[in-house]
Amino acid sequence: MAADSTGKRRILVADDEPHIGRIVQMKLEQGPFEVLLAEDGEAALEAIGRHPDIALVVLDLMMPKLSGLDVLARVRASDATRTLPTIILTAAGEEDQQRNAMRLGATEFLTKPFSPKKLYTMVAQLLGVPVPPSATGEHSTQDKG
Repeated sequence: MAADSTGKRRILVADDEPHIGRIVQMKLEQGPFEVLLAEDGEAALEAIGRHPDIALVVLDLMMPKLSGLDVLARVRASDATRTLPTIILTAAGEEDQQRNAMRLGATEFLTKPFSPKKLYTMVAQLLGVPVPPSATGEHSTQDKG
């Protein structure tokens, strides 16, 4: 989990809803994180291949081209990314998908609407980063998927 030259940890956020990606990006970039955004599963896998320094992935389950579960399965199948922390972020009421995600090796699972503060805290804890007071602002998001 090396930091880049600026000391920031690179996080990949894959979600087909651009406003969700921007909310997560704004929240995480309040701390020592640089966020890359991917709009679908294929773009997420391409980003992981291009950026071996990605420290953590946040995956929506319902995305075009490849689902979050497809991406998670491929991440866990690769020696290079097998232990990459992965947070699944998806709509509530998908218990089967949550079970499948955990079975495939998801590190954490968070349902939408979600608290950006809670997501920030989860990312920080997984990466061993202290949570600064500036990251404690609270509001939630609403999204379909």
